[in-house]
Amino acid sequence: MHHIARPTHRPDARTEGRSPLRNLEESFLALATAATPLTLPAYLVCEEPDSIVLPVDQVRTRLAHPAITPALRERTWREVVRRAQQLGEPWDTVAVAMTVPVLRRMLARLARPAHLERAEVEQEALAAVATALPAVDVNTADVSRELFSAADRAVHRLVYAAHRQAGRESGLAAAHLERLTDHVGQAGGQEATGAADESEQRDEYTVLARAVQERIVSVAEARLIARTRLEGESMQQLADERGVSVRQLYRHRAAAEQHLAAYLKLRMRGQ
Repeated sequence: MHHIARPTHRPDARTEGRSPLRNLEESFLALATAATPLTLPAYLVCEEPDSIVLPVDQVRTRLAHPAITPALRERTWREVVRRAQQLGEPWDTVAVAMTVPVLRRMLARLARPAHLERAEVEQEALAAVATALPAVDVNTADVSRELFSAADRAVHRLVYAAHRQAGRESGLAAAHLERLTDHVGQAGGQEATGAADESEQRDEYTVLARAVQERIVSVAEARLIARTRLEGESMQQLADERGVSVRQLYRHRAAAEQHLAAYLKLRMRGQ
């Protein structure tokens, strides 16, 4: 067998604008298309092979084809996992990269919350496969199933945790804003708008305007809270407008709402 000696680049969800699956794919294809490509015996995926060996990318293409027999699929997976366990790199990279076609389909069907970035989910799936790889029994009935099941469990745990966190943050932020609105409405807001009546003082937009006047939040932060909390606009839409990730925008809003909560506490102490 031939292989090229090159460093392995582990996918990193923190790399802005980069997909961990794409990063892994680049490393995998580099192994397959080098001057001396990494290969596997052709008989693993072909009943009557035309050549002795095939580059690993061609093996993966045949492995993912629906016409391949279960016996050939199982034989190929066992050999790939065996090499990863016994030989290490670059076969570790190959084994994880072999899961990419299935992982792409799996993640495309995943109902993830908007603030959970795809890169983070991809990273979680790949990490689960890499973690499960050394412990897989190559003599089990379905080697690949164990790897895919590990990825599936990991991403669903991540999505579940993200949904719970978003629920907690939304509840806390709404409560902070409601308390802030109630307090400012009671706090004699005549100082800024002497003619304002009580209903106006209690209006959420007035609360945000006063917070901007007192430099508690910026105009951009107040608009973010108003458009998403009060007007129901999508965080994804605003993230696209501002050229930032949805996750970054959620963090930005959370920070602004924390400032509002602190503002409320200070005003209450002053009464």
